[in-house]
Amino acid sequence: MRPTNLLFCLVFIVVVHGAIAWSLNRPQDAGVDVPSGKLRSLSFAPYREGFSPIEEKFPLPEHIDADLGLIADKTHTIRTYSILGGMQPTPEFARKHGVEMIQGGWLGDGHDSNKKEIAALIESVNANPDVVKRVLVGNEVLLRKDMDVDKLIGYIRQVKQAVKQPVSYADVWSIYLKYPQLMQEVDFITVHILPYWEDEPVAIEDAAGHVEKIVKQIEEKARSMGLNKPILIGESGWPAAGRQRGQAVPSVVNETRFIRSLIEVVNRHGLDYNIVEAFNQPWKSHNEGVVGANWGLLTIDREPVFPLTGPVYENPDWLLHFAWATGLWLLLVSVYFKKLSELSLPRLLVFLALAQVFGVCLVTLADFLWFTSYSIWQQAYTILLVVANSLLSGLLLQRCYAILANQTALPALANRLRSAYLFFVLLALFKTYSLAFNGRYLSFPVEQFAIPAFGICGLMVCLYLAQHRLHWQMLRFDSLSGGDSQTPRDRLLAYFLSFGTVAVVIGETHEFMAAYDFIQAHPGFSEGLPVALGYTFYNQQLMAWLLCILVLSIPFWPLRSGKAKI
Repeated sequence: MRPTNLLFCLVFIVVVHGAIAWSLNRPQDAGVDVPSGKLRSLSFAPYREGFSPIEEKFPLPEHIDADLGLIADKTHTIRTYSILGGMQPTPEFARKHGVEMIQGGWLGDGHDSNKKEIAALIESVNANPDVVKRVLVGNEVLLRKDMDVDKLIGYIRQVKQAVKQPVSYADVWSIYLKYPQLMQEVDFITVHILPYWEDEPVAIEDAAGHVEKIVKQIEEKARSMGLNKPILIGESGWPAAGRQRGQAVPSVVNETRFIRSLIEVVNRHGLDYNIVEAFNQPWKSHNEGVVGANWGLLTIDREPVFPLTGPVYENPDWLLHFAWATGLWLLLVSVYFKKLSELSLPRLLVFLALAQVFGVCLVTLADFLWFTSYSIWQQAYTILLVVANSLLSGLLLQRCYAILANQTALPALANRLRSAYLFFVLLALFKTYSLAFNGRYLSFPVEQFAIPAFGICGLMVCLYLAQHRLHWQMLRFDSLSGGDSQTPRDRLLAYFLSFGTVAVVIGETHEFMAAYDFIQAHPGFSEGLPVALGYTFYNQQLMAWLLCILVLSIPFWPLRSGKAKI
């Protein structure tokens, strides 16, 4: 190989990688700027890293003060969800920073705790009439089935009799249609409209229009009861990260697009609204996964997720990631530098391209998993996966080079590859069946298995270049790794992995068909199944995961006997 060949390959791959990274991360138009860059109302829960209501680690007064200072120029009003649990000083700090409040009282399934919360709520509201302008008694209590509607109405009446401010109850919009008597009890109707979480998820292009449609439904229902009460969209927003649901895709750009388009709609119709939420909430990942922790305007580190005005970057750090991936790639190339002279130009290009793909996958994996690790155990898992993928990358490059250089297969290398792939296949089985049986809040772990999947594809390409022909034996794992014949265990793994694709599709489809609102809209099985399958197969994240599973399973299927060991 001439030095010019190597230089050509290096420059070509860097240019292609840079062009792709640049094109995928160009600033995007996310709609009309928010007027004055300020929102009407924001959900406010000042939980920092290491704090969680689940663990009863509540915000400190200095946290509330600092966080209100951060968002005072972004919102006119804040909505709170509890008065106890460290939130008692909130009205005082809201007054300090010139922010009004929609103060909420948290209701659950415990009578004693509810009694204390209501008493504290009444006391706080009456003590701060200049700051607290509206009151919410309970949040999604009926959705969670923590109490029946009659008991809830009793709490609403108790608070209405004790305070002068308007009082309401907040829940998803369908609850108000299911229990219309609530409309008679409240002073204003507070509905949550979250297009991402709908039983029939709404695409970002239609999300603001969906909110408008639901508000009209609520207005019509209220008028049919002879009521003319104000409506507050108590929660509306879009996640910046997490699992896709049907056509609803979480992303920073989509979060920005939704909020800006929502503001256009509410301003056009004179509607009142509250955006969920001010800050990302890591503690929500305990129950709602990655998607539950990423609805904020600001990160857990109190950095902006996106701007309310101007263009938006999906990944503003893309240039840094490009630099890390390129640096890692050059490090891998330096290990094989002296050996690269043995490869022809096509084989050299394939080897260097695979090394670059592995570098990009490693950087993407490390960045995404660390960003979405919200506990010490999740961080330990991230480190384990990064190390495992790094080791696998090294083994794959050794095997790819041996194939391209026509070297004799090494049993030790083959055994290490088999052990590494056994680890990832078993982990893929666990992830797949978790998604199948309880996947509503679980993200599709494509990033974690990208290197194993690309590795198998890369080995197939290398074998094709070495043998100059395609045949079924090249798909067998023993041919790919240069190891011994396959075992019955391999076939069992292939069966379970392949059936996992079916199980995930069934689980995702069932999740839609079992939802209350979906059943109301599509009451018959034959009517609902095509719709649910449509949402399932539209899910690009799910499709990418199924492709990963299939790629991992193919080498272990009982193909024709014999092998081509290189």
